[in-house]
Amino acid sequence: MSTFVVTVLVVVGVVVILAAWLAGVFNKLVLLKNRYKNGFAQIEVQLKRRYDLIPNMVEVAKGYMKHERETLEAVITARNMAAGGLQKAAQNPGDAAAMQGLASAEGALTGTLGRLFALAEAYPDLKANQNMMQLSEELRSTENKVAFSRQAFNDAVTEYNTYKQTFPPVIFAGMFGHGADASLLEFDSAAIAEAPKVAF
Repeated sequence: MSTFVVTVLVVVGVVVILAAWLAGVFNKLVLLKNRYKNGFAQIEVQLKRRYDLIPNMVEVAKGYMKHERETLEAVITARNMAAGGLQKAAQNPGDAAAMQGLASAEGALTGTLGRLFALAEAYPDLKANQNMMQLSEELRSTENKVAFSRQAFNDAVTEYNTYKQTFPPVIFAGMFGHGADASLLEFDSAAIAEAPKVAF
């Protein structure tokens, strides 16, 4: 074999190895991005469940808390704002502005729910209502699932960002459409980090 043929084979071999390695980097970036998007989808499922429970709780409470209309309306308004924040975040999971908007809306919703539960303490019949107790238990359970889902999402985002920022993937990530880091979902208030205290 001539040196020219050997050189061509070596160059072709290097190109094939480099192409395979680049394909591996690309595929891992896609895999990690899809993993954190799936993690957000799990949060979305739990938050939608939470949003579905809240109007039912307000309806049950309305019968007992006739003079607390302002609080009941505030809960529904906050719930609708949080649902809007979730919809925006679901369009682009990991986007910093979307994650911050969702976190703020969730913090406001948790605050209004806290006021509702505090007022409900003054209504013994409401506290004893079977529907309210069941809805409260479902809400507590859902809050725990939100916390677990958020942790899984944040873990997936961290893994994606870490891989993307390491050498040599950092050189190619931008070329492959993975320029900006994904943002964690961190709630502003410590109140939402744990399920609301529901004492029915």
